[in-house]
Amino acid sequence: MPEHPPSIDPAQPLPDLLAHAVRVLQSGGVVAYPSETVWGLAAHPDAPGGIGRLVEVKGRDPLKPLQVSCVDARTACRLAHRDEALLTLAALWPGPLTVVARASDHCPPALAPDGHVGLRVPDHPVARALLAAVGGMLVTTSCNVSGHAPAATEADARATGLADVVLPDGGVPAAGLASTVVRLPGAAIVRHGSVSAQEIHALLARGHRRP
Repeated sequence: MPEHPPSIDPAQPLPDLLAHAVRVLQSGGVVAYPSETVWGLAAHPDAPGGIGRLVEVKGRDPLKPLQVSCVDARTACRLAHRDEALLTLAALWPGPLTVVARASDHCPPALAPDGHVGLRVPDHPVARALLAAVGGMLVTTSCNVSGHAPAATEADARATGLADVVLPDGGVPAAGLASTVVRLPGAAIVRHGSVSAQEIHALLARGHRRP
């Protein structure tokens, strides 16, 4: 097991470690990273074999869609058809919400095998630094073998042995509660999590949008 890296300033993740993680992702490897919810596993959507390796190490059903984590709401919304509900829910990004929406022409088909894409914008300094370093988006899933509980700490993530690189959390721990998943149209709650159904439905009722 690699030596545990030093703690990092949450506002300034170690550039060398991030650069190494980017190289691993670009070569088809898998990286474990912290988020504000639980720990995640990431692959680069454009790396040869990257998505397949992510599915393999997790032991995931290859027909089950993965999510796409994005550096900001603008990047995420570009991957889905323009929808008032999506634009409204984007007010909760960055944050612990995953929105499943109809994929746009900008979304690679491999990221939306059933025509829908799960979109997430994490609110964690290390996750966002990683996403910025790779160009804005990664294919992601929770850091665990399918059927097991997701990693809630850096130690948990390392213990899984699933990733080629484990980024440190920089002193910003995950909350340990998964993101809420909402499916559009209709705003059906697929998975309850950090954002309550009441908050989501109230936001949609107000029709609040970011400018």
